[in-house]
Amino acid sequence: MSKIETDFLIVGSGIGGLSFALKVADHAKVIVVTKDRIDETNTAYAQGGIAAVTYEPDTAEKHIQDTLVCGDGLCNEEVVRLVVEEAPDQIKQLINWGVKFDRKPNGQYDLAREGGHSEHRILHHKDNTGAEIQRVLSTRVLNHPNITVYQNHFAVEIITQHHLGVEVKRGNPDITCFGAYILDLKTQKVDTVLSRVTVLATGGTGNIYNATTNPPIATGDGIAMVYRAKGQVENMAFMQFHPTSLYNPGERPSFLITEAMRGFGGILKTIDGKEFMHKYDPRGSLAPRDIVARAIDNEMKIRGEDHVFLDVTHKDPKDIIDHFPNIYQKCLSLGIDITKDMIPVVPAAHYMCGGIKVDTNAQSTIKRLYAVGECSSTGLHGANRLASNSLIEAIVYAHRGAMHALSSYKNYEFNHSVPEWDYEGTIHNEEMVLITQSYREMQQIMSSYVGIVRSNLRLQRALTRLEILYRETEELYKKSILTQKLCELRNMINVGYLIIKSAQQMHESRGLHYSLDYPKQKGQEF
Repeated sequence: MSKIETDFLIVGSGIGGLSFALKVADHAKVIVVTKDRIDETNTAYAQGGIAAVTYEPDTAEKHIQDTLVCGDGLCNEEVVRLVVEEAPDQIKQLINWGVKFDRKPNGQYDLAREGGHSEHRILHHKDNTGAEIQRVLSTRVLNHPNITVYQNHFAVEIITQHHLGVEVKRGNPDITCFGAYILDLKTQKVDTVLSRVTVLATGGTGNIYNATTNPPIATGDGIAMVYRAKGQVENMAFMQFHPTSLYNPGERPSFLITEAMRGFGGILKTIDGKEFMHKYDPRGSLAPRDIVARAIDNEMKIRGEDHVFLDVTHKDPKDIIDHFPNIYQKCLSLGIDITKDMIPVVPAAHYMCGGIKVDTNAQSTIKRLYAVGECSSTGLHGANRLASNSLIEAIVYAHRGAMHALSSYKNYEFNHSVPEWDYEGTIHNEEMVLITQSYREMQQIMSSYVGIVRSNLRLQRALTRLEILYRETEELYKKSILTQKLCELRNMINVGYLIIKSAQQMHESRGLHYSLDYPKQKGQEF
C-alpha cells in the first residue's frame, strides 16, 4: 500500500481518457489507470466511424438537426451545436496525431452515411475506425514522458469527504474529489492515488445485459462510483440497443455489424426474405437505431424467430470486401459469405446515453471531478444517440475539460489526511462462487425485465430481485479482500438500479404501464 500523488488522475483509456491525457500532459504530471490493457476499450471496438461536417453539401445545421431528430426531442440544443461546431477542429487534431482515415482516389476523405444521417459525413478507417484511433492514442500516451500508465488496475472508489469521516448527502454542492483508491489486480493491493484533478472516462454499461456489443470491461464503473459518492447521475433509462449484432448464440461480446453497412445499402429482411422496415418508418433500414431495434424486436416476437437478416448481396462483392474486411472475415469464419449470403442479426445492448451529469466543460457535480465519453451525460444524445456521434463527443469534451482544468488545477492542494485503504477479512472460494453466480444473475435480470420493451410489472420485478443481490453483495464487500469481479458486480447492481428507477419515474410521469418507445422526459437525476 502506498500514497501516490499526481496532477491528473485519469480512469479509463479510450478516446476520451487518452485524448484528455495528451492535451494536459505537456503541462502536468498524469496517471492513466485502466483495468485491462491500455487498448482494451469500448473505443477499440467502434467500427463505423466518427461524425463531422467535412465537405459540401453537408452543413453544421444539417448535422445539428439530424442529431436533434434522432434524440427524440430530448437533446440539449446548446450542447448539440457546441459539439457539431467544434468537431472539425478535433478531427484535425486526430489526423495530426496520426489517425489514418480512408480517402478516395482523388484524395478526398471517403465519407460514409449511417442511419439517421441526411448526408455522407462519417470519417472511417475501413470497418475498424475505433481500433485505428486507439492505436494512435495508445502509442502517443505510452511514449509521453509526463504520462504514467497503470494497466491491470481497477478504480474501486473516488475519494471524497466521506473517507475523512464527514457525512456527505446527495445534492451537497461542496462534495470534492481528492483522488481514488486503485486496486492492483495482480497483487490485490490498493494504492491511494491523490490528485489535483480526477477524470472518469470509464466507458459504458453494456455488460449488465446478456447480449451486448461492449467488451467485458464495460460494467458502468465510473457511473456507479459517482452515484455512491452522491454526485448526480441522469437519464439512465436511455440505454441504446444496437439493432444489428451478429446472431451467433454463445458469443460474448456480440460481434457488431456496423451501422455503416446499412448506410452502404444493406436491407433488413425477415427470415423468409421480405423487407419490413418501411412498415415502421419511411426511412426504412436507415431509420435511427431505436426505431430499427424496436422494429426487429417486434418482428422476431410476432414471427417467433430468433433473428432477422441484413442483406448486402445486391452490392458489388469487391466493394463489400473493401469496405467491410473485418465483418467479411468474421462471417466467413462462421460459414457466411456476405457477398452471397444474408447476415443473421439481432439487437444487443450497445450504448448508455445517460450517465454522470456534466456541464459544457465536462465538470461533474463533484468538485475537481470531470467525466468524458460514454460514462458522462452531456445532453448531446437525448433519448437515442445518432450513429458515430459518440467518438466525436468524447474528444470534444476531453478538449473542453482539459482546457478548463489546466486553467485551475494548480490552485488545488493534495489532501494528505486521506486514509489508506482499510483491509478487512479474507475471501473464500465459496464466496467467489457466489460472486460469479450473482454476476450472471444480474445480467439475466436486466435482459429479461429491462430490455428494449419495458413494463411496470417487469421493472418492479427486476428491482425486487436486484435488491436481494445488492444486500448479498454488500455483505461480501464489507468483509472481503477486493476482487475485480466483486467490484464490477457492485457497480453493475448500482447501474441496474439507476436504469430501473429512471424508467419507472418516466413511466409514472407519462401514465404508462408499458412502453414501446423511449420515454419522453429529460432531466432525470439521482
